[in-house]
Amino acid sequence: MILDQETLMSNKQAITVNAVSTNVIDLGASTDLGPGRPIPLLIQLTADASGTAPTLQVDVQVSADEAFTSPKNVISMTFTGGSAGDKAALQFVPDGVDARYMRLNYTVGGTTPAYEVVAGLSMGRDTNI
Repeated sequence: MILDQETLMSNKQAITVNAVSTNVIDLGASTDLGPGRPIPLLIQLTADASGTAPTLQVDVQVSADEAFTSPKNVISMTFTGGSAGDKAALQFVPDGVDARYMRLNYTVGGTTPAYEVVAGLSMGRDTNI
């Protein structure tokens, strides 16, 4: 899996409360990610989840402005528990992303949940899921 610092949204980001990704990706002024080849997206746990019945919902969000004053969720998925190396079932950025900025929104559940995540656009799809 080849990742680039410019397209990395979370780099071993510790998540214990609701949060957004450390980084935002600027997709450019005239963006429409719908046409063309699918863009691989990696969301992977880099440490075992901890806590009692931990869950982590990950929403891919887009916005016209970098402050995300009106974020739009384009797709969501949830980890229930999880171990280091687990990857999200999401493998591609969904069609129809037409906003300039993209980030991830993390929502935790359970008692004292703790996750660590690496996430970003990649050069190819990881088929070792």
